[in-house]
Amino acid sequence: MRRIRERRSTRKHGPQQTSRDERAALKLVRMAIEQTCPAGVLPSEEAVLLLYGPEPVHEGEALAKAIIETVEKLTACR
Repeated sequence: MRRIRERRSTRKHGPQQTSRDERAALKLVRMAIEQTCPAGVLPSEEAVLLLYGPEPVHEGEALAKAIIETVEKLTACR
């Protein structure tokens, strides 16, 4: 447990780096959804800005809704 704490303390990021990391992670999730989910379930990044807002949490909300919509479509087909 001590090693984990030591590693965490050496990886301190400032708020700007954390924001960049969050956005990079969200872009990866967006890419996965765009490649695997039906067209139209995920609004474009520009549409997300207009519909939800500019924060990473807003992109996350749009991604979550796209995943839920896809799962609902897939389960309705059964």
